Amino acid sequence: MKVLLFGATGMVGQGVLRECLLDENVQLVQTVGRTALGVAHRKLRDVVHSDLLHYDALEGSLSGFDACFFCLGVTSSGMSEQDYERVTYGITLATAEVLCRLNPQMSFIYVSGAGTDSSERGRTMWARVKGKTENALLRLPFSAAYMFRPGLIQPMHGERPKAAVYQALYTIAKPLLALLRRIFPNQVLTTEEIGHAMLVVARRGYPKHILEIRDIRAVLQNP
Repeated sequence: MKVLLFGATGMVGQGVLRECLLDENVQLVQTVGRTALGVAHRKLRDVVHSDLLHYDALEGSLSGFDACFFCLGVTSSGMSEQDYERVTYGITLATAEVLCRLNPQMSFIYVSGAGTDSSERGRTMWARVKGKTENALLRLPFSAAYMFRPGLIQPMHGERPKAAVYQALYTIAKPLLALLRRIFPNQVLTTEEIGHAMLVVARRGYPKHILEIRDIRAVLQNP
């Protein structure tokens, strides 16, 4: 399997990249992002591309892939709805529309979030925008598209959020997340679990196109 990965510098993306590189069924992982990863691996091709809204110059490097794991995202904190939508909806759809044209056989997996509002009419801004993004992705002519909705996420192998404030929060919360995962296993997923589940779903599919935390756990229980 050949995989495209967006958002590999973020906490979830770091975990997904690790699982892809460890998976013997993955032949190639191509990351696309604004900054270089600084990681060397025989299966990894790191592509630096500054404009994630336009891919004309990159199209020759975006075909021939079996799956795309889209882990790119930003927090809505301090952002207007317009700015948050430009990143969350705009960049995601600009990328997905190119990929479904170049790779109609592709499975596209998008990391969304627990509480996403599929109606697009709720009171919570980020949930409306995520819902709009999910709905638009599900209308595209991919072979299959899946929306992953994790809640609390426990980093397992040194993965760190990009923002310094979240790095500090995760450092403080690390013991608590481990405890919560033991007490409430259906509320907390690890970066390792998310990456592994994405690979399983990309290979064999899943009956539902929106996977809540319980669905992601069900994938892991039947690999």
